[in-house]
Amino acid sequence: MNTLLLLSPPASSSIVKTSRETHLTFLKTKPIFQEFNRKKPVFVNSVLSTETDTKIPPAVEIFWQWLIDEGVVSAKTPVKPGVVPEGLGLVATRDISRNEVVLEIPKRFWINEDAVATSAIGSVCSGLKPWIAVALFLLREKYIGEDSKWKFYIDVLPEYTNSTIYWSEEELLEIQGTQLLNTTLGVKEYVQNEFHKLTKEVILKNKQLFPFPMKLDDFFWAFGMLRSRAFSRLRNQNLVVIPFADLINHNARVTTEDHASEVRGPAGLFSWDYLFALRSPLELKAGEQVFIQYDLNKSNADMALDYGFCDSISSRDAFTLTLGISETDDFYADKLDIAEINDLGETAYFDIKYGQPLPTAMLPYLRLVALGGTDAFLLESIFRNSIWGFLELPVSRANEELICQTVCRACESALSGYHTTIEEDEKLKEGGTLSPRLQTAVGVRLGEKRVLQQIYDVFKERELELDVLEYYQERRLKDLGLVGEKGDIIFWEPK
Repeated sequence: MNTLLLLSPPASSSIVKTSRETHLTFLKTKPIFQEFNRKKPVFVNSVLSTETDTKIPPAVEIFWQWLIDEGVVSAKTPVKPGVVPEGLGLVATRDISRNEVVLEIPKRFWINEDAVATSAIGSVCSGLKPWIAVALFLLREKYIGEDSKWKFYIDVLPEYTNSTIYWSEEELLEIQGTQLLNTTLGVKEYVQNEFHKLTKEVILKNKQLFPFPMKLDDFFWAFGMLRSRAFSRLRNQNLVVIPFADLINHNARVTTEDHASEVRGPAGLFSWDYLFALRSPLELKAGEQVFIQYDLNKSNADMALDYGFCDSISSRDAFTLTLGISETDDFYADKLDIAEINDLGETAYFDIKYGQPLPTAMLPYLRLVALGGTDAFLLESIFRNSIWGFLELPVSRANEELICQTVCRACESALSGYHTTIEEDEKLKEGGTLSPRLQTAVGVRLGEKRVLQQIYDVFKERELELDVLEYYQERRLKDLGLVGEKGDIIFWEPK
């Protein structure tokens, strides 16, 4: 990850924070389908074909028939799988109203911790992280094939997505210098370490449950499926895969995330159960694709890592600014105390988005980190409850100049790490002949560079205004009535 930054106040030194802890979340979801491989294709009479639906893979036909046989879908279901520009998606079979429920999947068809717990490997998965347990479950079900309840679902899963975790070394060179590259490599290392730990502690000790060779590539397959397909916004559900529902694609036109819910309803002829209900956030005509919004808060780098594509919304272009207080700072303890009082810490991460203002706490934190010299008196305990308010405005010319120059230098350094310029990437995008992965690479690196340039411009402009800014001492004198309206100091003559 390109790292910004560490400021050094006068007479102290600081260290650069070089990485951000890898945090993994599984939020809905969507892969780009690449292949539908079956060792022995089975052809059935089409239950999906229409005049425009002539390329439905055989495995998807069989999957759809299985859903019908199990009572999950019926003739009244207003959506069906269809071939769409993204690969596969859900297509309306009739006109659909906005917020209309388009499918309901009974809980017995959810793949989650409960499904793992009641399976043959439940006893050895109880202490595992939820995603690892579900990943192991998918791999075992894939291996047992014909004996698996989930065979027809697993048969329609792709071998990979366009997520950067599946990119070759040559493809990864296209995101050289980006934060996405470091994040991708960090996630791959994390998954690899979890696999080796799982192999040692579970798989090798229970060969009767896992009588098949499990390679790292297999584990990455399962990880990628969960990363791109799992829902996690349901009540009491940290991680759940919903077959059929996970075919739904993302579209930037959808601006809300309130599309899925857990409800009680009929799950068979004589039974009731929890159902996963999915609503269409858009009004649709028959034949149009049903879309949802995967996550409004994810950056394009997040989208590329999770789903393998970039969004067209420029506000998804983002760069994470990393700031920190050095342990060698003469005022380390005081600065850390002030940061923690204001819900920050030794290291702080600020996600800056293209076209949007800087995060509110960023400038105060920068000024705190740079505080030193004659400004250090503000760190005294008497100011502890009020200093953050002081830091929200310029403290001194020296302090403000230091943060401006340091941020600008850091932006220039980060921009030099990319192998293309903003102008070169803009021309590539205008060409319109890029492969999906190259299109993602260009989109992410162009977005990061635009944000870096934006940050640079903000602080460069501020540096040019240093002589006209009002600093702490001037504000204090005004509060005491010792400075006139024109900034002249008022001298009181004794009577």
